[in-house]
Order: sequence, then C-alpha cells, then structure tokens
Amino acid sequence: MLDDARILAIVPVSDLHKARVFYEKMMGLQVKEAHEAEEDVTYSVNDTDLLVYKTDAPKGGATKVGFVVGDLAKEMDILKNHGVVFEEFDLTGLKTVNGVAEDARGKAAWFKDLDGNYLSLFESK
Repeated sequence: MLDDARILAIVPVSDLHKARVFYEKMMGLQVKEAHEAEEDVTYSVNDTDLLVYKTDAPKGGATKVGFVVGDLAKEMDILKNHGVVFEEFDLTGLKTVNGVAEDARGKAAWFKDLDGNYLSLFESK
C-alpha cells in the first residue's frame, strides 16, 4: 500500500516570515520551493521534504518533525550557537538530562520552533 511512498513532514506556523528565519537561519535548511501566494515553503532534507505553511489552526503539543543525526551532541551545539533552546522533560517515560533523553534505541533532544512546534533530534545506537 503505502510502504513505497515518500514521507512529507508538515509543520503549521502562524507567521511564515518568522518561521523562515528559524528554519533557514537558525537551523540552516535550504529552500527547495517557496509559494508566497499560498504562504508555504518546502525544504529538502536528504530524501524527505519538510513543508512549512501558514495557518490559523490551533497547534498540538506533540513532536512534528524528527531529524535523525549521527552525532547528537555536535548538532545540539551547532543549534545552540544559533539560538535554539532545548527542552527539559520530567514525565512518565520521558526524562531529559541537559536536554537529552536516552533509552535502548538511542538519544533524543527536543526544541521548539518560533511557533511552539516541537522538533526533535535523534541519534540511534
């Protein structure tokens, strides 16, 4: 059925201009396609596209996009140097120490874009 489909990650934002500053300047993503009239922009990240679009719909509290990385600490340092702040959690099943949660699968860290959408970094073991 869908096992051969490509995945498109989608993030809703309230201010596309502000979001573009975050995704392009703070995260370093390159624009693949921008549609100003439709108020959306697509970034290409390896074989996956990330669509960021303006909407007035309410935001959810769950992770919207996860980036699988080879060196979590290195990527966190780069993002911190661009002003990204990593979240701390102390929840049932999820506890971070210095922004990092670790389990048998690997390590993960979460941060928010300027609209409050959760994004994550994940380094597998």
